[in-house]
Amino acid sequence: MKRTLLALAVTVSAAVPAFAADELALAQSKNCMSCHAVDKKLVGPAYKDVAAKYAGQKDAVAKLTTKVMKGGSGVWGPVPMPANPQVNEAEAKKLVTWILATK
Repeated sequence: MKRTLLALAVTVSAAVPAFAADELALAQSKNCMSCHAVDKKLVGPAYKDVAAKYAGQKDAVAKLTTKVMKGGSGVWGPVPMPANPQVNEAEAKKLVTWILATK
């Protein structure tokens, strides 16, 4: 029997901060990239759009960390973001900090 190996190449655009390799890997491992992309809308908003929306808000990290873990709705349209129980608070904060640094 012949086996075929498929490789998935992930391209990191210039919009992704240099420190993002670990954060991108974390986002992929927690299935965030199933609904989000760095620079374009998928099911959910692009990370660069999230960063722009919350730029300068002092409570953005705390607010978004909670949303990553517990989910939310109504901010980006009718499709709700489900809760992510597989993401702990430290991981959510790391992801949110990365997302907010995306330009």
